Amino acid sequence: MTSGCGIYSFNGTNIDPAVRTISISTIQNNSPTGPAFLTQRFTEDLKDYFQRNTNLKLVPRDGDLQFDGNIVAYDFAPASIQQVNGVSQAGSNRLTIQVKIRFTNTKDDKQSFEQIFQNFDDYAADRNIATINSDPNTVRTTTTKIITDIFNKSVANW
Repeated sequence: MTSGCGIYSFNGTNIDPAVRTISISTIQNNSPTGPAFLTQRFTEDLKDYFQRNTNLKLVPRDGDLQFDGNIVAYDFAPASIQQVNGVSQAGSNRLTIQVKIRFTNTKDDKQSFEQIFQNFDDYAADRNIATINSDPNTVRTTTTKIITDIFNKSVANW
């Protein structure tokens, strides 16, 4: 026998039953160095994540929960330096992505927020930014972590 307030669900979300719809605007890539596919891939992956993990209906605009924002940084830089024959060189390279998200909960404005989410992945020194950008699945490992953080902050209250 179970009982409760009707807000908790077994997938870890904490969504008020009055919330039924979600709208996610295109998350534009405003970073000067991000790959061309990043806008569409990030936006679609964000939509897919919410559709897989909630019962909310995706609507084009004016959802009970609303997301918009932009990718503000896409940086690739040495993560560690090592000495090889007396010469400093990258031991690994780090891809860091930052996404600014504005979340509006029309049913409870106290839940609304604007925040920058950031995550990174390290790659072997022989992988340069061109090889990483040419492999959308590589970039996806970093963006998936960011999407999970956005989900947790907005509907899981973690």
